[in-house]
Amino acid sequence: MIYLITGAVLLAIIIIFSLYIVAIYNKFKRLKNAGDATLGQIKVALKKRLDMLSELVDSVKSYAKFEKSTLENITKMRSDVMKGDAKDIKKIEDASRKILGDIKVAVENYPELKTSESVKKLMDATTSIEDEIARHRYTYNNIVQEYNTMVDVVPSSMVASMFSFGKMEYLEFEEGEPSLRWEA
Repeated sequence: MIYLITGAVLLAIIIIFSLYIVAIYNKFKRLKNAGDATLGQIKVALKKRLDMLSELVDSVKSYAKFEKSTLENITKMRSDVMKGDAKDIKKIEDASRKILGDIKVAVENYPELKTSESVKKLMDATTSIEDEIARHRYTYNNIVQEYNTMVDVVPSSMVASMFSFGKMEYLEFEEGEPSLRWEA
């Protein structure tokens, strides 16, 4: 009788432990999938920004000198954005931010551009996309923080090492330089 009770308790402990492992594994997977989905939303928003940059360059190139390479860079970034990981997205973000800063300088130097309705609309749309990217990045980084904390803390760190869950990378964009707010 004591062997039966001991066996039942041992079996219950094994079942509970197994269910715990499965629950932690599933949480890792849910967080990873949520991070990937949010990164996908960031990529879509970056692609929209790059589309706006192409239109802005077209709108201002008659006033300011934009090299052919600027449009080629934008086109390359558009094709690379959907293939990239968090590191690649940061590089694309930095490069597109620089181009947008150059466009803003050009617009500020030419009063005709500053009062152009199409340029105003494109700059406003770009600002809206900037806000969208910021919201998605905030969500992504929160997911990454929760995932990475689980990788670091016991007992979920044991599950992470059992199934080779490594840390995810944060998205850290340069903030504020150049200012992307449109001021007409």
